[in-house]
Amino acid sequence: VARPLTPEAFAPFGDVVSAGLKSGASANQGTAVRFDWSAKLESDRAGAKPNLAVFRSVPQPLPFSVKLLEHHPRSSQAFLPMRCSRFLVCVAPTAPSGGPDLDGLVAFVCGPGQGVNYHRGVWHHPIIALDTPAEFAMLAWEDGSAEDCVVRQFSAPLSVLVGD
Repeated sequence: VARPLTPEAFAPFGDVVSAGLKSGASANQGTAVRFDWSAKLESDRAGAKPNLAVFRSVPQPLPFSVKLLEHHPRSSQAFLPMRCSRFLVCVAPTAPSGGPDLDGLVAFVCGPGQGVNYHRGVWHHPIIALDTPAEFAMLAWEDGSAEDCVVRQFSAPLSVLVGD
């Protein structure tokens, strides 16, 4: 069952990106507050370039069937909602074999104003819009190689429910 996204619960997998989680500083002649260092952005490949892409997601019905997880072994990956009501994030720790530990799968419901940054190598499901179509800005370092994204399919899907 998916639970609400909090920085503490998501910390083993990455960062919650949202204004007001840390103290900020006045910016833009006092018309804004700037919150620096909101996520641990990382890449360990000198030849990879930062790729800022936009994803458009179609809402999915619940319960949601998780049939695969992916990870980016050499780069963090951030998703920042541009237009969104709620979205689902599914993450799992790494098993001793190097693949995802499905017994440790955790699901989170994210609301407007919340983005996520998966730390390098964290197993996660692709972003899942709930309720309405959504658009996200995505940032990852890529070079076009197989190490940009590694996908593991499951023999049997896992079902994720969202509580009230």
